[in-house]
Amino acid sequence: MSRNSVAAHAKEQLEVPSLNSPQMRRILASSFIGSAIEFYDFILYATAASLVFNKVFFVNLPPSVALFASFATLAVGYLARPLGGIVFGHFGDKLGRKGVLITSMVMMGVASTIIGLLPPTAQVGMIAPIALIVLRIVQGLAVGGEWGGAMLMALEHAPKERRGFAASFANMGGPAGAVMATLAVSAVSTLPNDQFLAWGWRIPFIASILLVGIGLVIRLKVAESPLFLALEDKAEEKKIPLMQVLTKYPKSVIMGTLVGMSSYTVQGLMTVWAISYVVEEAGMDRTAVLNIKAVGAALTIVGVWIAARYSDRIGRRPVMMVGIISGAVLALPIMWMLQLGELWLFAIALFLANGLVQGTIFGPFGAFTAELFPTRIRYTGASLVYQLSSTLGAGFTPMIVAGLVILGGGTLWIAGAVWAGAFIVAALAMRSMKEGKDADLNAEHM
Repeated sequence: MSRNSVAAHAKEQLEVPSLNSPQMRRILASSFIGSAIEFYDFILYATAASLVFNKVFFVNLPPSVALFASFATLAVGYLARPLGGIVFGHFGDKLGRKGVLITSMVMMGVASTIIGLLPPTAQVGMIAPIALIVLRIVQGLAVGGEWGGAMLMALEHAPKERRGFAASFANMGGPAGAVMATLAVSAVSTLPNDQFLAWGWRIPFIASILLVGIGLVIRLKVAESPLFLALEDKAEEKKIPLMQVLTKYPKSVIMGTLVGMSSYTVQGLMTVWAISYVVEEAGMDRTAVLNIKAVGAALTIVGVWIAARYSDRIGRRPVMMVGIISGAVLALPIMWMLQLGELWLFAIALFLANGLVQGTIFGPFGAFTAELFPTRIRYTGASLVYQLSSTLGAGFTPMIVAGLVILGGGTLWIAGAVWAGAFIVAALAMRSMKEGKDADLNAEHM
């Protein structure tokens, strides 16, 4: 494509008037479905880490130690996410958004399928948990590159007054993937326990390769971001995006991460640790708990939808602050409901945490992070903030909360107090950030 053709194509793309054109519908569908497939695989692992891996890959250990080891492999994947965001963000800012999205999806699908085929430790010894950790790292790298590209493809095609809502399609894809993953595990969990642990849990992992095939068909038909095309030949583009992010926008990275950690603290605590807690400690029915988790993820989608639309009207900051303050206020009551050990109270706690707290924060978060950085480094900057938030907020939460419960002698009030503290920090960070709803994404400096 010649330079004039690129410029003409970019101009045409920038003039998309609404979200209702066939091209925009295809872009939003790609953003949603691609993100859903990636997070299906990623959350599938988290669910299996809560219920399966401690019994399949970390045998001959005390139950609490085996669960801790299982959660540790979960954290490894989260540690790889910022690196994935940096690597994929670099190439996304240099070469374009579309190609790296295709690469990340293939990586995730292959890694998840192989996990489903891994023999247990009882058959091959330490090779099994080592291979599990390596594949989890690949998953982390892949999902680290997915969200930023999926979000930016929607946001950078969208008209200014609808950016928040367009960007939220990638965010809605995450809980949609969680719904699929949870229901998939719930379905196979109805098998007798020995069959579930022997082969039943593997089916959802192996099935991921089919989902990836569907996602690729959709993603290959989507056009490259017009804002990227408009800057493709600029000299500034030749610089290293990560160094520009860290040297010119350190406050955006730090404060944006502290804000984002609030949403991910909820995710790690309620959709990973709490699942294990209510099944193993409170003795709740595993299938019922997983079904409630799926409903909670669906409520997150609703919360994201509503919050994103309102963020286009009144701004990202006020909407996200509602979720952050709600999280601080509800932290101890939610822990109290979990402590009582009743299934219906667990459902209320999860629905409040997912639908109200996480959904309200997460809805505008895509646009919030994107509006912190100019186009030439936006993929790297937004991905870094998002992935650091997920790693620090969700990656270590299950292990930390497990330790806090031990420290509290089995009570959950210390965990609730730490949760509330994380939200207070997020609120203070948010107060220092400027509103980005009306920012000019074509500006050289944000």
